[in-house]
Amino acid sequence: MSIWPAPAKLNLFLYITGQRADGYHELQTLFQFLDYGDTLTIELRNDGQIRLLTPVAGVPDEENLIVRAARLLMQRAQESGRLPAGSGADIAIDKRLPMGGGLGGGSSNAATVLVALNHLWGCKLSVDELAALGLRLGADVPVFVRGHAAFAEGVGEILTPANPPEKWYLVAHPGVSIPTPVIFNDPELPRNTQKRSIDCLLTGDFVNDCEVIARKRFREVDAALSWLLEYAPSRLTGTGACVFAEFDTESAARQVLEQAPEWLHGFVARGVNLSPLAQTIAGQAEHW
Repeated sequence: MSIWPAPAKLNLFLYITGQRADGYHELQTLFQFLDYGDTLTIELRNDGQIRLLTPVAGVPDEENLIVRAARLLMQRAQESGRLPAGSGADIAIDKRLPMGGGLGGGSSNAATVLVALNHLWGCKLSVDELAALGLRLGADVPVFVRGHAAFAEGVGEILTPANPPEKWYLVAHPGVSIPTPVIFNDPELPRNTQKRSIDCLLTGDFVNDCEVIARKRFREVDAALSWLLEYAPSRLTGTGACVFAEFDTESAARQVLEQAPEWLHGFVARGVNLSPLAQTIAGQAEHW
């Protein structure tokens, strides 16, 4: 049995720079990981079965990204003759990240399964191969597979490693879930923000173009941001619903969290440019 982190991410900024003919939005965003997230426990099987021991109510296993990732890796490794006979797994998740929160929980879960089972089964797929598989599961999966903070363009799949300051964050959940299409389908969403170089973006104020829509349509998000902005620079992450405030020290972040109103639930975490998953796989490789 082995234990693997599936860390959260923040979009430190997010700009919508256009919309393609197929409806997908082009963007520029900066991903950074948190030293906080879900935890996956994996126990290998020798009968070729993939079992999710902690199913999600209302989500069939076949639609769960954890199961889909495991089966996708299995299929790819079989096709290339790199899957040992009988390879299977029992997978359980300790879920801490909210669904529909903009923290990348589902994508991170899928990436952790790809990276961990590739290692545990001895498939020896490269990081590039795993990232390509991940993209079939979701636009955010590759950045979790690669495990380094990154500037992303295109629909989020064109990644350039980045090293933003590793600040402390108070991440707050307003108590609502925001389906991504609600934001991207809103006619008032900014869709023509000027494309800029990463150097230019890193020296300016960080903004999330989705924030104006999330605040307009969800009063809980508006209330959470209004409260946090009294204490520190604060923004929406992804398409929401989670919001975050940035601090230079852990103690400063915790002092504000202690003052939070009862309706605002949150946690404090450190921003990290090398993800906890990447740190874990590096450690596993050393001892393998």
